[in-house]
Amino acid sequence: MPTSIERRGAVLRLCICRRERLNALDVPEFRALREALEAARLDSTVRAVLLTGEGRAFCAGGDVAAMYEALEKRELPRFFHELTGEQERSVREILLMPKPVVAALPGVAAGGGLSLALAADWRIGSPEALLVPAFPALGAVPDGGLSYLLPHYLGIGLTQELLFTNARISSDRARELGLLHEVVPTEKLEARSWERALELSQGPTYAYGRIKGLILSAFSSSIDAQFTLERTGAVEAAAREELPEGIRAFREKRAPRFPPPGP
Repeated sequence: MPTSIERRGAVLRLCICRRERLNALDVPEFRALREALEAARLDSTVRAVLLTGEGRAFCAGGDVAAMYEALEKRELPRFFHELTGEQERSVREILLMPKPVVAALPGVAAGGGLSLALAADWRIGSPEALLVPAFPALGAVPDGGLSYLLPHYLGIGLTQELLFTNARISSDRARELGLLHEVVPTEKLEARSWERALELSQGPTYAYGRIKGLILSAFSSSIDAQFTLERTGAVEAAAREELPEGIRAFREKRAPRFPPPGP
């Protein structure tokens, strides 16, 4: 099973399980991950997703052994067409998931694995977490949305520096750059990642989903278009249960008890 699934409360944990390959993924494994993410998106009882990798890595991206096999068969272009397609669909599931996604990085996130991590809404790493573009080392072109995500996080200049030098970004440096939101001791990573996901699962899921969409559209929309999206979201939120509950809780000086999002 390339992806193990565990449930605690309203949190669904997906763990990439290819320890012997540093959780690098071939086409079938990316497909299985994408299907698990899709199921989480469609399950209304899931209010947050936790994504991690087994052992000492988060995900080393595409499986180079599978690439070599395709090369030997003279099928490398077809292989990359299929690999990048499934990878793109996995990243898209994370970006468009209408609920928060937490990524826990016990170690390396490289190539397409880095794309998966950067698509998440909250990233927690251990001190051993290492972010590596990896593509230049193979003579490959970035995929999985990395050429979109990195410039949006860091700007063009720093993205150029990281990609053209194939930089190895330590956990501390990643925290400084905003690529990690938290760095915690290795032995506390699993507990803290569950804790953060459970915290988010108790929050306003519908509002979180709209926030994700607004952040994603902010770099392609004009300010007027963004005003419209914000106003639409605000009005729709007012017709649901989360916002009224938040207002009542504020007035009553208590913590809000946000209900599950409606249809």
